[in-house]
Amino acid sequence: MTQSTTPVLREDFDGWTRLTLNRPEKLNSLNVEMFALLREHVEALADASGIGCVVLQGAGKCFSAGHDLGGIAEGEAPPSRGWHSETLRLLEKLPIPVVAAVHGHCYTGALEVALAADFIVASENARFGDTHAKFALTPVWGMSVRLPRRVGIATAKRLMFTAQMFGADEALRIGLAEQVFPDAEFGQEVGKLASQIADQSHFSHAAIKRLLDRADGKTADEALVREWMDGEGRGPDMHERIRSVMKK
Repeated sequence: MTQSTTPVLREDFDGWTRLTLNRPEKLNSLNVEMFALLREHVEALADASGIGCVVLQGAGKCFSAGHDLGGIAEGEAPPSRGWHSETLRLLEKLPIPVVAAVHGHCYTGALEVALAADFIVASENARFGDTHAKFALTPVWGMSVRLPRRVGIATAKRLMFTAQMFGADEALRIGLAEQVFPDAEFGQEVGKLASQIADQSHFSHAAIKRLLDRADGKTADEALVREWMDGEGRGPDMHERIRSVMKK
């Protein structure tokens, strides 16, 4: 299998990694083979050192048009029940910040993948939507959990019940996307953002993600106790980082 036909590409830069969904001839529609390779990369990154950010993007015209409907119709067979959802949970639990960089289509299954990232940034031409109801389907990759937590339950219901498509500006307004960049500058801006994240303490990134995950769904009092009881506190690079700032 050549790099051009590999369903998910990994490229390493200075302190950060880019994973690219790579079926551009099929608008990066998601199938078992693509998920299997994505899972391999995620498992490898979980044990990697020196990586301070992961960017997940799509090749060609879009992020992804969603689950491969042809595969669904043919009765695709994942390795186990809940395997897709489990794969996205592994992505979500990486001890590294994960950014979904969305351009073009990001529909249904693709949106479920993007929501497993820590946050989404969008190109001006990005288009989002959840079309489960259009095809008499229900979410099984995490949409019913992650979408309302990102945008609020009423907005999630509206989007899921209407199956409407919407653009980057609306995604920004409702809190689905964190930033919108011009199409022509999208790759450059995403790279700058990834480098900025990677420049911070990787110890802090991992610790903060664990704290946020543990606090999810807890009362404020319980979460606050867990923060000072279970937080890792000072990292091994703290003194070096303080010295570098004081020298300036």
